[in-house]
Amino acid sequence: MTCITLDRVSKVYGREVKQALTLSREDMPASEIRRQTGAVLALAPTTLKVTAGEIFMIMGLSGSGKSTLLRLINRLIEPSSGCVYVDGKNINALSPTELRALRRDRLAMVFQGFGLLPHRTVSDNVGFGLEVQGVSSDERHSGVSKWIARVGLDGFSSALPHELSGGMRQRVGLARALATGADILLMDEPFSALDPLIRREMQDLLKGLQKELGKTIVFVTHDLSEAIKLGSRIAILKDGQIIQVGAGTEIVSSPVDDYVRAFTEDLRA
Repeated sequence: MTCITLDRVSKVYGREVKQALTLSREDMPASEIRRQTGAVLALAPTTLKVTAGEIFMIMGLSGSGKSTLLRLINRLIEPSSGCVYVDGKNINALSPTELRALRRDRLAMVFQGFGLLPHRTVSDNVGFGLEVQGVSSDERHSGVSKWIARVGLDGFSSALPHELSGGMRQRVGLARALATGADILLMDEPFSALDPLIRREMQDLLKGLQKELGKTIVFVTHDLSEAIKLGSRIAILKDGQIIQVGAGTEIVSSPVDDYVRAFTEDLRA
């Protein structure tokens, strides 16, 4: 079952949007489009389907369009062309009230910089989404306690974010996303700021939770090892264009060009 669909979705920054999109359809490189039009092609027209229950990894170098693609999925930015569908519903046609409801109930974000409220305790941070949903205090407390325990933070409910390590803060961010009951998680390089050992612990935690919960996860990373470890499928971007989509083994064994081959070189050595 398809959960998220991008139908020829693009993002251009600048005035000459139509001209930039026309040139991109002629396979002109983003650097040349910028030289000719002054416009920045952040994402070329892209068609993509994410299946319900999979971890779909988006990877590429800085500036490749990874975060742009993720932000288009929950309409943090508006597309220059095309539409994004969640369960068949065009989210670009939603009213502000409908969009808030979608973000409140169906989508949850996990950020690279943790995104915690510094003046709130661990418990209050984890329960923030439930508070926004209007969940009662007693019910909220029960749900918060459950997820704090599930991410291994028992005993830290009253701690403030500055009292926690980076890995612990990211556990709070993950618990906050899961506590809302959202079935779609959008994760923007959530583990990239962590030390290698803590990063592996967080990857293992996410894998374990995913086996049980079966969320639909779109996960941005620049690390191919992480993408292969976590992902059902991987999309590799370059200059706003998807170069290859496939399972990790497929991408490593059959890279479509030198750019993808360079990404996979260490794993094939």
